[in-house]
Amino acid sequence: MRAVSNVRTLKMVQLALLTAIIVIMAFTPIGYINMVGLSITLIGIPVIIGAITLGPMAGAILGGIFGLTSFARAFGLEPFGTALFAISPIGTFITCMVPRVLMGWLTGLIFHFLKKSDKTKFVSYVITSISGAILNTVLFMASLMIFFYKSELIQGMARDLNVSSVVPLIIAMVGFNALAEIITSGILGTAIAKPVDIFNKKNGF
Repeated sequence: MRAVSNVRTLKMVQLALLTAIIVIMAFTPIGYINMVGLSITLIGIPVIIGAITLGPMAGAILGGIFGLTSFARAFGLEPFGTALFAISPIGTFITCMVPRVLMGWLTGLIFHFLKKSDKTKFVSYVITSISGAILNTVLFMASLMIFFYKSELIQGMARDLNVSSVVPLIIAMVGFNALAEIITSGILGTAIAKPVDIFNKKNGF
């Protein structure tokens, strides 16, 4: 009974730690790498790590925290989010929240199924970390297009990018940044999640 209690406590501590990391990253420059022509969002990485090491439900919770911080930044802290909020507060909330919750949950499920057949004990971490970044981008952009494609903001971006349909617009908007996020998540997610997951297994997770 005490062992079960200790495991639950350790899980709660790790979940709280990852939550704190997400919040800190969201409201400091740590969460973003901004260079000339390149912007990489790193906040999804703690979500991916939690989904791998603590399971799909924890991934969904951490994704929700990620979503809440994104929504909070729409209150004047981030120009694009602020512009979306001015168009539709409800659409902005859904776009910030639902894709991130689904990303965390689906990332956890992907790892759960991959690790069963991964004889290398490595590939599942890499694929899951990459999948988490892809899911974050795809789900967010899908929600953005559902709620805001016809808005003047997005149509103005389409005109600036010289595209006239949804898929080319998405590709033009995410561009190299999405590829950079996928590579970064694959490297950091694997490097951090694997040793944490091994530690958890040794402690009865």
